[in-house]
Amino acid sequence: MRTHARAGAVTAALTGAALLLTACGGVGDAAQPEGEAGTVGISMPTQSSERWINDGANMVAEFEERGFGTDLQYAEDVVEDQVAQIENMITRGADILVIAAVDGQALGDVLDMADASDIPVIAYDRLIMGTEHVDYYATFDNFEVGVLQGQYIVDALDLENEEGPFNIELFGGSPDDNNAYFFNDGAMSVLQPHIDDGTLVVRSGQTSMEQISTQRWDGALAQARMDNLLSANYSDEDVHAVLSPFDGISLGVIESLRAVGYGSEERPLPVITGQDADVSSVKSIIAGEQTQTIFKDTRALAAQTVDMAEAVLADEEVPVNDTETYDNEVKVVPAFLLEPVNVDIDNYHEVLVESGYYEESDLE
Repeated sequence: MRTHARAGAVTAALTGAALLLTACGGVGDAAQPEGEAGTVGISMPTQSSERWINDGANMVAEFEERGFGTDLQYAEDVVEDQVAQIENMITRGADILVIAAVDGQALGDVLDMADASDIPVIAYDRLIMGTEHVDYYATFDNFEVGVLQGQYIVDALDLENEEGPFNIELFGGSPDDNNAYFFNDGAMSVLQPHIDDGTLVVRSGQTSMEQISTQRWDGALAQARMDNLLSANYSDEDVHAVLSPFDGISLGVIESLRAVGYGSEERPLPVITGQDADVSSVKSIIAGEQTQTIFKDTRALAAQTVDMAEAVLADEEVPVNDTETYDNEVKVVPAFLLEPVNVDIDNYHEVLVESGYYEESDLE
């Protein structure tokens, strides 16, 4: 398994290359890079999130070590650019595609094109919906991510022993990302009984994904929504917990809370969950602001994806451990699920630093 330090060494170079590739809609005219083992087209959604940069860097390092050529491109959350990038990967002769979709519903036509060229497709951490032409799915146990977030809130508020009521507000992920629903379902499987018995109160009344979703996982949108929730529902009440599915959303929520006086000894910040263990959020945890995040080791996911791609291209049995859960509305996609890990102030050093994922200096 590659260390994060090694991934970091290639991240800057890859970021620069990806910026060049995405300068004009992300489509270049360069020849597809070739390797002895084949050529992999890697389509990532955006460089605005640290985790996707690390995902791309780790996959390039893993694939190239095993003899593959790689074509890594970022679409900067523009669906049309991602489609154009994938079309070019197909035209230039990719042997296999690894795709983290900007919009899981928007790639049907371009994957028809991949199928016509006999190019297999692995969906990476975001399930591609509505097409039969996605062969495998490499991801984390997304329902478990939500369970960990929900249980963290239950434990932090000691809901098994405290009568409450405690006020909570709910945030969901992007409605065009199938993972957002798994995260929410997992969290609500833990939180809903406490809402039903009145121990937890959602003062805004906003509980459905239609009400709580955050388009493109945008922290600024989350901040604006939290501003509205606070002004409408908390003039004489405090928020005790916020379910956030992603670190970028968490930081937006914190900014909103701090603007109205949270973060002091007299008015502490609520319990705030997150996901991805981004540097900025780990620093926030260390500073006593964000409470928790979910660590999804991109090194492990990259290595697992390369294992799957090698098996596909060698016409060997592909390693999967779930053949029932991930229905993309056309087929159940065989998947390999990795385990997510809870991170907070008590274990961040062990999980993130001692494992080599971050250097101590990254978090200063």
